[in-house]
Amino acid sequence: MTLIINGAALATVDDAGTEYASGHIVVDGERITAIGAGQAPAVPGATVVDGRGCLVTPGLVNTHHHLYQWATRGMSQTSTLFEWLVELYPVWGRLDAEVTHAAASGGLARLALTGCTTVADHHYVFPADGGDLAAAVVSAADRIGTRLHLVRGSMDRGESGGGLPPDRIVEDTDAALSATERTVAKYHDPAGNARVQVAVGPCSPFSVTERLMTGAADLARRLGVRLHTHLAETIDEDEQCRREFGCTPVEYAERLGWLGDDVWLAHAVHLTSDAVKAIGASGTGAAHCPTSNARIGVGVAPVSDLLAAGVPVGLGVDGAASNESGGLAEEMHQALLFARQRGGPTSLSPRQALWMATAGGARCLGRSQDLGSLEVGKLADLALWRLDGLAHAGIDDPVAALVLGTAAPLELLLVGGRPVVESDRLTTVDDRQIATELVAAHRKLVDG
Repeated sequence: MTLIINGAALATVDDAGTEYASGHIVVDGERITAIGAGQAPAVPGATVVDGRGCLVTPGLVNTHHHLYQWATRGMSQTSTLFEWLVELYPVWGRLDAEVTHAAASGGLARLALTGCTTVADHHYVFPADGGDLAAAVVSAADRIGTRLHLVRGSMDRGESGGGLPPDRIVEDTDAALSATERTVAKYHDPAGNARVQVAVGPCSPFSVTERLMTGAADLARRLGVRLHTHLAETIDEDEQCRREFGCTPVEYAERLGWLGDDVWLAHAVHLTSDAVKAIGASGTGAAHCPTSNARIGVGVAPVSDLLAAGVPVGLGVDGAASNESGGLAEEMHQALLFARQRGGPTSLSPRQALWMATAGGARCLGRSQDLGSLEVGKLADLALWRLDGLAHAGIDDPVAALVLGTAAPLELLLVGGRPVVESDRLTTVDDRQIATELVAAHRKLVDG
């Protein structure tokens, strides 16, 4: 099928920052075949979308999430990160495939409705009697229609070993590595148009042994997949790392082979200037999660410094138990505001925020050849935002309207040329059914 959008403003987010005040984009099948100013030439049989009053951007890329947490929103409302984890780990220890599928479906549906076409889900809780939780997440992505980067997480350091998770929900080190390898073999598609890819993701230094960290890095590089973990999120983590390992979290990661252009780190809030330089020099990416960081009160990541150091910075919603909104578009707005609180009004521009949500995220996930910008030959993952309503009308700069204003309604969201959202409604699922499933999943977890 050929689809043409005419008359919209376009922000391509290509390397030149090309934009059109009124232009067109043509999609054939799953890829973009033309883009430019003015009207597209007529194509017999094509579906033509009137884009007047709208802005086309690349589909947004969520670089860090925990979809299972959609079943535990609104809990632990005034805790530090470590307190929050200690309170919620026992609840998450009751996860099963049914709950995980319902939560993942809800989280992905919300993300799609906020312009997100690709989601990195870091799932690291695998109760022994929980069933096939990886399959539950993959099937949810297929149900909603988004791309999925399944980060097969793991924890092998329970309370008895000085970690935070209860011992009953951590895995044996060798078992975790074997299960991760099986997940890669079963689900990872290396193709440019892949709907599902897999990354290797031990949870964090305070819930994972050094042996699992190094084993995971070796495994990922042997299999040719990417690496992801939480790092430098809180002052507590920094202090614990210095106390246990005699170094900062970034120095610890570097010691274990966890800096490189095949790695992206979640949060990266508490960084020394040397750490920023090391991350930038190594090509390591960073997933910035401003709303979640604010909800837990951990601080503001030095995003401007990271960008200046050449770090590929993407945006992350993070788990909905620390970001109940669960939408990605608003993270552009939050990232800009928090960066300016830290460094003043020149710290981050609307276009830099859009870049992080699209091209920066694609770089973190190793998908820049096919995703993250609107260019001929790239996949037709795109969002058509309506900006002529009361909330945005009268702002001459459409990118500023999108980023500085409230989250805009979606006229259309395509994933590989397939409509997932039309007129601000999901085309693939009934959101009321998903809401019903979420309530049941929440009750099942909380009531035990």
